[in-house]
Amino acid sequence: MAVRNKTINRDISWLSFNERVLQEAIDKNVPLVERMRFLGIFSNNLDEFFKVRVATIKRMIDLGYDPKQLDGENPKKTIIKIQEKVIQMQNEFTNAFETIISEFENENIFLINEKQLNEEQSDYIDVFFDSHILPFLSPIMLSNVDKFPYLKDKSIYFAIKLTSDNPEIPIEYALMEIPSPMLNRVILLPSVGEKKFIIFIDDAIRYCLKDLFSIFNYDHFEAYTIKLTRDAEVDIDNDLSKSFLEKISEGVSERSKGQPVRFVFDREISQDLFDYIIKRLQFDNYDTVIPGSRYHNFKDFMSFPNIGGQHLEYIPTPPIDHHLIKHHESMIELISKRDIMLHYPYHKFDHFVDFLREASMDPKVKTIKITLYRVAKNSKVINALINACRNGKQVVVIFELQARFDEKANIYWSKKLEEVGAIVLFGIKGLKIHCKLVQVVRKEGKIERSYSVISTGNFHEGNTSVYTDVTLLTCDKRITSEVERVFQFFDNPYWNYDYKNLLISPIYMRKKLIKLIDNEIKNSKAGKDSYILLKINNLVDNWLIKKLYEANNAGVKIKLMVRGICCISPGVKGLSENIEAFSIVDRFLEHSRVFVFCNDNDELYFISSADWMTRNLDHRVEVTCPIYDSELKKELRMMLELQFSDNVKVRILNENQDNKYLRNDGPSIHSQMVLYNFYKSKLSESN
Repeated sequence: MAVRNKTINRDISWLSFNERVLQEAIDKNVPLVERMRFLGIFSNNLDEFFKVRVATIKRMIDLGYDPKQLDGENPKKTIIKIQEKVIQMQNEFTNAFETIISEFENENIFLINEKQLNEEQSDYIDVFFDSHILPFLSPIMLSNVDKFPYLKDKSIYFAIKLTSDNPEIPIEYALMEIPSPMLNRVILLPSVGEKKFIIFIDDAIRYCLKDLFSIFNYDHFEAYTIKLTRDAEVDIDNDLSKSFLEKISEGVSERSKGQPVRFVFDREISQDLFDYIIKRLQFDNYDTVIPGSRYHNFKDFMSFPNIGGQHLEYIPTPPIDHHLIKHHESMIELISKRDIMLHYPYHKFDHFVDFLREASMDPKVKTIKITLYRVAKNSKVINALINACRNGKQVVVIFELQARFDEKANIYWSKKLEEVGAIVLFGIKGLKIHCKLVQVVRKEGKIERSYSVISTGNFHEGNTSVYTDVTLLTCDKRITSEVERVFQFFDNPYWNYDYKNLLISPIYMRKKLIKLIDNEIKNSKAGKDSYILLKINNLVDNWLIKKLYEANNAGVKIKLMVRGICCISPGVKGLSENIEAFSIVDRFLEHSRVFVFCNDNDELYFISSADWMTRNLDHRVEVTCPIYDSELKKELRMMLELQFSDNVKVRILNENQDNKYLRNDGPSIHSQMVLYNFYKSKLSESN
C-alpha cells in the first residue's frame, strides 16, 4: 500500500479503543468499584463488537466474498488478527479482575467461592438457593436430547460434568442457563465482624449442584461457564406486503437466532467436556473460540454494587443549572433573545425537557417536530410530546426504527404516540435518520417564529447523565429556516432542498467538509495561518483521511480528539507529521462532535451528529450546525483547549496503537473535572 494512503484497520483500532476502557479498570487512581464497572463496560463493548463487526466479517467469509482489501486487510486475516488481540486483552482483563478482587480485601470486602463458605454462610446459601435461585433453573441432561440445546445470545450457561465413584455409572453431561440478569449477579453474605463477604450467583449454584441433581447417583459435579455471542445485524427482507414496522419487529425477533460469532469458555474446563461441546456446536476454523476465566458476562458488573464507603466510587457530580436559565422563567422567551448551549452531563437535561413541556402547553405554539433515535425507558421527552398532543398541538415525530438494540423500545413508543394523535414517520428508505433535531413553530402576532434544537447526542435522559454532548437552542433564522427544510425532506425526500448554513448528509456534508479542508490548504500555501481542530467519536472515512493527509503535506496543523476508532496514522514523516491525535476515556463517555477551521483567523465552529465515517456521510441523515454566537464559540474553544491539554486521561493515538498516556511536568489537568467546576463557577457568579 502506498505510504500516502496508509490507514489503520478500523477493527483493530476499535479494539485499541476498548483497551483504553480496560486501562481505566487497571488505573489505581480510579475508585475501586468504578474499576469493576469499567470491566463491565469493556465486556459489554466487546460483546457488541462481536455481534456487529465480527459478524459482518464472518458473513463476508461465509458468503465467499473475498475482496483484496477490507479496510486494508483480507477478511480472513482480519479475523485472525482480531482473535489474537482479543485473547491478549482477555488475559489483561483476567489479571485486572484478580487485582481488583485482591484490593477489595484491603477494604474488608471479600469475594469468596463455593469452597470458602463458613457454616453460617453455607446455611444462608442453602436457604437463598431454594427460595430465590432454584425456581429459575432448568438443567438439560444432554444424553436425553439428539440436538444440542440452542444457546441464547446475552446468556451464560454452565456446562456440567457429572461423575460417580461407581465405575459402572457412566459420565453424564448437562447444560443449564444461569439466571442472570433476572437475579442479581452478586449475593451479599453474612458478615464476620467487620469483614463483608460476597459471592457470585454462579458459585452459589455450584455449591448447590448436589441438591439440584440429587435424584441421580452422582458424587462429583464440575460446572464451567460458557457463553455464545451471535450475529446481531437485523436483516430486512423485501416483502412489499409488510409494513416497515412489521419488518423491523420480525428482524428483531430473529436477532436472537443469529449465527454464532464467538464462543467463550472457562479455560479450566475438562478436555472431554470441551471437545464434546465444540463437536456438537459444529464450529469451523473461522469461529472465534476464546479461553476465558471462571466468570463471564461481566457486563452484569456495569452496575456492580458498592457495599463499602463512598470513597470506592467517583465523587458525585450532579448536573448543574445553566447559568442563564432561571427557575419558573420562560425558556422560549430566553431563546428568543440569544442562543443557549447545554453541555451534558454538566448541565441538566431537564432544561431541554422544560423547553418541550413549555412548548406543549403554550397556546401560541402550533407545531412541534422532533427526530428520535434513542429514548429512555421512562422517557420525559415522550411524556412531553404526548402532553403536546393532548393540548391540541400538531406533533410530528420522526422515529428511527433501526437504532441498533433500541428497535423494540422505539416501536413501543411510536405506537403510544400514534394513539394520542401524533404524526409518526419512520424515516427514509435506505437512510438511517441519525440527526437530533427539534423544531417548535410559534404564532407571535402576525408571524410564525421557529425555535430549533440541534444536538450531538440523543434526547435520552439516561445517556445525558454519562455522555458528553452539546445541544444548541436557537431562533436564529439562518438555522431555523434550514432545520424546517430538513423536516420537509423527511416528508418529501425527492424534492431538491438548498442549504447555505447547515451541512446535511448524505446531500452536502462530504463536499462541504472537503471544501473547508481545501480552504485551509489554500491558506497554508498562501502563507496564512491554517489549522483544523476536530473532536469526534470515530475517524474512518478514507476520502476525508486522504484529504487530511493532503492538508498535512500543505502545512496545515491538525489536532484530533477521537474517542473511538481512529484509522489515520498521525506523526508519520512525509505523511502526517503535522497531525496529532489523542483520545480521552474517563468517567463520562466523550460523545460530542465539534469541528473548528481556522479560516484565515476568522474561525468557523460547527457541532454535529455525524462522525467522519462513510456510513454517516453517505448512508445516514446527519446535521452539522454552525455556531454563530461569539460567546458559545469561546466556550467550545475553551473546552477543546482543555481537552488537548489534559494530562490525566488523554492517551496518544499513533500507528503502534499502544495507548500511552499524555504526561508532562505541568500541573495536573483533568479536563472533565475542570469543565464541571467551570460550569459550577459560572452558575455561582450569576446568582
